[in-house]
Amino acid sequence: MPEPVWQLWLAPLDVRCRDGSTLVLTAPDDIRVRVERRFGRLLNACATSQLGRGAAVRLISRSDPEGLTAPDPTTTPSAEPAAAAAAAPRTRTAVVNPRFTFDQFVIGDSNRLAHAAALAVAEMPGLAYNPLFICGPPGLGKTHLLHSIADYVQTYGDGTTVRYTTVEDFTNHFLGALHGHDMDAFKAAYRDADVLLVDDVQFLQSKARTEQEFFHTFNALHSAGAQLVLTSDRLPRDMGLLEERLRERFEAGLVTDVHPPDYDTRLTILRKRVQQDGLANVDTAALDLIARRVDTNIRALEGALIRVVAFGSLTSQAVTAELAYEVLDGLYPDLRPRTRSVREIQERTCEAFGVSIDDLLSTNRAAPVAWPRQVAMYLARELTDATLPAIGRAFGGRNHTTVLHAYRRTAERIAADPDAFDAVRRLTAELKGER
Repeated sequence: MPEPVWQLWLAPLDVRCRDGSTLVLTAPDDIRVRVERRFGRLLNACATSQLGRGAAVRLISRSDPEGLTAPDPTTTPSAEPAAAAAAAPRTRTAVVNPRFTFDQFVIGDSNRLAHAAALAVAEMPGLAYNPLFICGPPGLGKTHLLHSIADYVQTYGDGTTVRYTTVEDFTNHFLGALHGHDMDAFKAAYRDADVLLVDDVQFLQSKARTEQEFFHTFNALHSAGAQLVLTSDRLPRDMGLLEERLRERFEAGLVTDVHPPDYDTRLTILRKRVQQDGLANVDTAALDLIARRVDTNIRALEGALIRVVAFGSLTSQAVTAELAYEVLDGLYPDLRPRTRSVREIQERTCEAFGVSIDDLLSTNRAAPVAWPRQVAMYLARELTDATLPAIGRAFGGRNHTTVLHAYRRTAERIAADPDAFDAVRRLTAELKGER
């Protein structure tokens, strides 16, 4: 765990004795309850790994002379935590959308790292990546991941408190507290949480007083070892109107991003939505057509499904590919992409980067050739229905792992390099926009 967290919370603990399979530890009175709540599962897991199955840890006060009469916190709640829970503000519990859980989240190449990081911080808050910063365009699952973390922590966190908010709600709450002279309650609502989830932090820009209060809230929580998870539609470095000290803190943990889902992920999302909502008479071919036609974001994808299903219900028609085509053709005429071949993508990429087709397909690994080749493989994966082996064959007989590696390297580079992002974005727009 991070050194400051260790020094603040666990270094002060001492071993008192071993009572059968229970290891009795002493803790200062001012931190015992919080250590018990935040790190109890971790301490028990460590005891089990070192002492064997059935081992457990019990925390007692240093002033307890024997340490064997204190109630076991895993079975009998002490008066102190009970009193603290009774006095805690109701806002410390996150309001979770029951549809947004890890079980309902569809994992693909576009969001795999973000999902893994979110699950890690949900399982071990404050110990994995702190802060965790998830960025990406709207409608790609960032809020879903925040709610998934809240759901997991509330279900398995053994009393760990979690708070979800948007920057808009945080701002309104802060201004209301200022006008109502109730800043103590406001601070307690956020700074007493063990996990704070904040959506759309890009809206902190140009809000000087809110930004300052958020900075102090961030510092207080981080210093106390609480977990922070933030989402934004852009990278921290692209928030030019945000104070540098806050941008630096956003970048101090793990920064990960989400991208528009590929065809396979889009189709899985639609199938899962059909299953979740119990929709009947939905033809697989209709889902296939929607997945191919709507590729902007998940909200647009699910919105298209809802419209097609609603149209079928209102007109008493089964949801077939023909019906989906009719509805999408009328509502989303701009979503009819022209199918591209791998060869067309190769030729356009060569023109954009000034390399020849022969070089692109060669074994030359020099940077001026390797980067355009990776971009072309990335676009072939994104803009065609060709399989990875088929794309590899079109690039000089390469295997599918080479194509997948190129895809991932390109995704990583465009996430970190604005110039690379702009180049790939322009090339994608040209390939999609040609008639």
